[in-house]
Amino acid sequence: MHRHPHIQSRPSDDDDTSVVVATRPKTKRPPLYKVLLLNDDYTPMEFVVAVLERFFGMTHSQAFDIMLTVHKKGVAVVGVFSHEIAETKVAQVMDFARRHQHPLQCTMERE
Repeated sequence: MHRHPHIQSRPSDDDDTSVVVATRPKTKRPPLYKVLLLNDDYTPMEFVVAVLERFFGMTHSQAFDIMLTVHKKGVAVVGVFSHEIAETKVAQVMDFARRHQHPLQCTMERE
């Protein structure tokens, strides 16, 4: 796709493109939301790892690292999504935890 074959030969065009790039962030991007997993004293570590693999597409080692962060720090960000997706992930995790009778808490907050 050579839409602007003359850009190299006319430096003034570079100014035009940089202006376009500079104005682009002004378009309203939908806000993003962090999905957080909170530590508790009852949910088994293996269950947290399984949740991260299942709902956040992590590998076992990624999930294990995040689970340890939750365990040590009390909370970890497990993903950043649009509002709808974040809400869905939170609901899925909470539902899954309840069905397995674990008190695991999952919340979301605006980035």
